[in-house]
Amino acid sequence: MDFIKELWMFLKVRKKFWLLPILIILVMFGGLIVMAKGSAVAPFIYTIF
Repeated sequence: MDFIKELWMFLKVRKKFWLLPILIILVMFGGLIVMAKGSAVAPFIYTIF
């Protein structure tokens, strides 16, 4: 949790809010891969990458 707080402070202090959408998309893709790891959807997701 400390990492997230420091990352938010970095974005806020240095006015790098344009990085926020990139980070959100990366977290969503990571969550999608973790959720589909053992399911029947996994072969379709891995073909995207």
